[in-house]
Formats: sequence, structure tokens, C-alpha cells
Amino acid sequence: MAANFATPSGPDRTGRTVLRTLEQDEWDNWYDNLIRAFGGVPEAPEERALWRDITQFDRSIGVWDGASCVGTTSAFRFRLTVPGGASVPVAGVTMVSVAGTHRRRGLLTSMMRRQLDDVRAWGEPLAVLTASEPAIYGRFGYAAGTFSLGAEIDTARVGLSVPPGTDDVSLRYADHADVLDACEAVYARLVPERPGMLAREPHWERLGVLDPESERGGASPLQCVVAERGGEVTGYARYRVRPGWEPSGHNGTVLLSELAGADQATEAALWRFLFGLDLTATVVVRSRPVDDAWQHQVTDIRRCQPRLRDSLYVRVVDVGAALEARTYQAPVDVVFDVEDAFCPWNTGRWRLSGDAKGATCARTTDPADLALTERELGAAYLGGVGLASLAAAGRVRELRQGALAEAAVAFGSAVAPWLPHGF
Repeated sequence: MAANFATPSGPDRTGRTVLRTLEQDEWDNWYDNLIRAFGGVPEAPEERALWRDITQFDRSIGVWDGASCVGTTSAFRFRLTVPGGASVPVAGVTMVSVAGTHRRRGLLTSMMRRQLDDVRAWGEPLAVLTASEPAIYGRFGYAAGTFSLGAEIDTARVGLSVPPGTDDVSLRYADHADVLDACEAVYARLVPERPGMLAREPHWERLGVLDPESERGGASPLQCVVAERGGEVTGYARYRVRPGWEPSGHNGTVLLSELAGADQATEAALWRFLFGLDLTATVVVRSRPVDDAWQHQVTDIRRCQPRLRDSLYVRVVDVGAALEARTYQAPVDVVFDVEDAFCPWNTGRWRLSGDAKGATCARTTDPADLALTERELGAAYLGGVGLASLAAAGRVRELRQGALAEAAVAFGSAVAPWLPHGF
């Protein structure tokens, strides 16, 4: 969950608020403040129970005014795939809220300050989040590092070509509980292959099959189809169907929740299945990788109405450790002059030397080649935002001719980074 509140600023004028680590018996009070910040609509019992189960109390912060919770934030312990395939420990910032009664008192800034200090102490070089209001988090050094692809595909008019081997994949309907472990095994196979993907910790497998009636919007319960080859599950799709009729006939909608395939043929078989569901005319896609293959398999991309949306926001907490944790598409040897007002330990010059096999990054007194802030490093870190594009926007300055091109190529990724689910 991301924040949804007005940004506080300035000191707390009441003198009564206390910021401290969350205790287990305080969770309901703490979480109720979060729900109120998002509009106050109660969650289904099973959804609320899941968020309690995955809350890491020693990594959660509350601000208290007497007995009332007036501010919340937490940081899940995740492992994130970075370019090169390494799995890096990161803090997944989540559940951020400030009570409307306590705006403009510096509560958010205090929580972000404490949280980033904690992340540094935990030895996690990156913090990541999804933002309901991006402008809020830019003040604390977060920048959009991945984007997701949405679409509304007119399957009554759009055809789909499929690669060889697709017909060798068999599909069957399945109960979520019966195939949950097999589906998670497919997901785990995909995690190292794409930057931005999160390795799922215990309980997180339940997130994808939560199906409260309040969130169906007139559609069916969540359905599941699995793909198999040689008796092995190689992929799955989770979706809902919203029936629809008009005088000329059916116009039902397929609402895709999740699709994963261990190979191209499996993915194509699952897409072909969704395109061909009886009594439907549209497939709605909310979050897929921006380089998803189906875009090149459809007969008319215009009738798919593709759209781009910001997704994972990245904050570099430790410049040296973060830049050493990933690899680089081409050899690179550049000195960054980094400015980081909120985490001043990052400020200064850093020499990055690396290639596809590994990298080193350490402080240096050598002249700088590129000047930027922590936000540009976060945006470019996973390879989905180009340093050259940031430079064209005036956010990266080239101090040595040729350094920008060298770094821009090196920081790229062969596949687009993608966050598969929120947190």
C-alpha cells in the first residue's frame, strides 16, 4: 500500500507526538489509521488478516498522539532482482499514512528520516515503493525506476499469431489451492530473469489469490487456468470475467490479474486462451512488462490501446553497495558526482568500474565525469530509464565528453525491469 494524504511540513507544534517501533498489540489501531487515510472503506476480513500476517513489526513505525495512532509506515524485507540477475536485499516501503488531523507538522518527514536511517543500518542498499502520489516521495529521493504496460484489447477484431511449440502446451482449469505451489514454482523460475521482480517471502503467495467479493466489480470470482507440457506445470493465468450483452450480441470482458509462463510457447498459449474465451470481446490488462511479447504477436496494436504507467520507485540508500550489486551491459569506468541532501552520506564523488561480470564502486578524489542526484541514480538503476534521457531533461550533467554515452549504454538492461505485484 502507498500513501494517500497531504504532505506535512514544518515541526510538530503539539509537542505530544511520539515516533516509535510498532508493538504487536497496537496493530489494529495502527492499521485503522492507514485505512482511514485511504478513504476509510473497510477491507474484507481475509485481506486484513493477510496484511497483519505479513507486517514485520520490528520494521514498522507508528506516530502516536496519546493513545491515538496518527502516522504509519513500514518496510518489508524483500530481495529484488537487479541487472545481471543478482538478488539484492531491499526495503519495500509501504503502509504510509498521516492522519488528516495532524497534517503539516513534519510527521511524514520524521518517519522518512527514521526509516532511511534504519534501512542503512540494516545494510540494505536500496529502498523501493509504489506511490499513490509521486510528488510526495521525490522529496525523499525516490524516482520512478520501472514502468508497467496496460491495455484494453479488442479481441473481437484483433488476432494473435503464436510461435512454434504453442500447440504442444495443454491447458486446464484448476482450483487455486490445488495448484498454488506449482504456480509459485513457475514464478520463482522467472524472478532471476527480469530486474524489478521480487522473490516472494512466506505468505506472499496468498496475495495473488485474494478474492474478496467487494473487489470484483460485477465480475466473476477469480479463475485459474494452468499450462502444462509433459505433465509439468509451465505457466498459469488468473483472471475474472465480467459478462456483458448489447443488442448486437455479447461483449463480455476478461480482466487479467496475473499471467506467467516459463517459456514463449507457454505464454502464447495462455494469451491465445484469454483472447478466445466465449462470450467476451475485450481483454483488460493492468500491469505487464513494457516489452511483453504479445505486442508483437497481435494483428493490430492500435486496437489494443496500450498505455504506460509508473510503477516501482527506487531510492539509492548506499551508492557504493548499490552500484556494486548489479552488472553492466558494457564496460564502464566513470566518476559520478552525487548530490543527496536527504541522505548526505551518499554525497560526493564515486568511481564506478564494471562490466557484465561485476563492478566496484568506491569514493574517489578524481575529477567527476557526470553530475547527478540520488534521484537520477534511482531512476536509472534497474535499466528501465536511460541516463541519456535524464540528461536531455537537464537532470544529468556531462562533465567529460563521452562519459554520458558510456554510462548510458552500460546501465541498460536486455529486458525491461518490471514489478509484478504491489506491496
